Amino acid sequence: MPIALLALAISAFGIGTTEFVIMGLLPQVAEAFGVSIPSAGHLVTGYALGVVIGAPLLTALAAKLPRKTMVIGLMLLFTVGNLASAFAPTFDLLLVARVVSALPHGAFFGVGAVVATELSEPDKRARAMSLMFAGLTVANIAGVPMSTMLGQQLGWRATFVAVAGIGLVATLALAALVPPMERPAGVSLRTEVRTFRSPQVWLSLAVVMFGFGGTFAAYSYISPMMTDVAGFAPGMVTVLLALYGVGLTVGNLLGGWLADRGKLMPGIYFGLVGLIAVLVAFTLTVHVQVLAALTVFALGAAGFVGVPMVQARIMDQARGAPTMAAAAIQSAFNIANAMGAYLGGMVIGAGLGYTSVDLVGATLAASGLALAVSSGLLDRRVHVRESLLAAESVAAYPNPAAEDEPVPQPAMAA
Repeated sequence: MPIALLALAISAFGIGTTEFVIMGLLPQVAEAFGVSIPSAGHLVTGYALGVVIGAPLLTALAAKLPRKTMVIGLMLLFTVGNLASAFAPTFDLLLVARVVSALPHGAFFGVGAVVATELSEPDKRARAMSLMFAGLTVANIAGVPMSTMLGQQLGWRATFVAVAGIGLVATLALAALVPPMERPAGVSLRTEVRTFRSPQVWLSLAVVMFGFGGTFAAYSYISPMMTDVAGFAPGMVTVLLALYGVGLTVGNLLGGWLADRGKLMPGIYFGLVGLIAVLVAFTLTVHVQVLAALTVFALGAAGFVGVPMVQARIMDQARGAPTMAAAAIQSAFNIANAMGAYLGGMVIGAGLGYTSVDLVGATLAASGLALAVSSGLLDRRVHVRESLLAAESVAAYPNPAAEDEPVPQPAMAA
């Protein structure tokens, strides 16, 4: 694998850290600005909104730039946004800074996925993408817990200064390790947008929103599930979240390996079926601490094993202009995040208990599986149609080469 993937992974590590670390800093931020914790929670929603808006917008604005210039510019914007968060004098300005730091999130992963595949061999492109996303998963193991601890010891502003430092290191690594890469000839914003005419692209995005929305329905409420239902001490939540991050990393690398082994659709089916099984089992295992901890790991692995495969599939469907479609996946993930958390909150608010979010997640994952199966059937229908057209062509012209052969002429008498 090319060394440039290390620069992409460092960048993903910084992005993953700043996305999730705010959840552990909400009490400190709320106290610093004199707002309620639910109001401080708008910083989470604002970040998700920034990703949804920024993914297509920045990809469109930078459509004509070379790939290397794009990833460096996006990481610089990320760094500036986190520095602005660290020194925001008011809560409203902190919210604006969080949105700014979120804007490059989706566009970076969209462009980064294309860079990773272009730098790797054809039979290793899914693993190359999974190595880039490994930075995002490792952020859940080390980046988020360490940054949360830093914020608790030195103040929440120190956390954003540290994340900005990671962004600067990532920018320098991208400049040093990623080779110059010009955009392919003939690719423009119009061709990028044209990919969304494909129903398969929209089906892939829908699989992400519903299938992986099931993961976020459970993950959003993992802390109260582990303390109020499983009976873990509050101090153990950080360890359990790190265990979830280990599961994410294992699932991500396994998904990349499976994707490069052959067909993508069976792998996506496998991942979603596994996610449904884990979420249903969670309603039972959550009552036994050892089993609950193992299920947290399994939730991370099952929830992320399909990500490299979905990413590879949508880039296949987008054909020669995959950047916008790959960036749109990040928007879809954040919609999945918001939808899963919202639906999970509804059932908890209705008095059904914390374990009810696991059944909500299983239902969302089952919807994603149904959409994936529909996408696979559409593929098969197209394949059958192409085979029939090819057969009709052969029947009409059984031996085209013979028509080009000269017709034998009778020999002339001497």
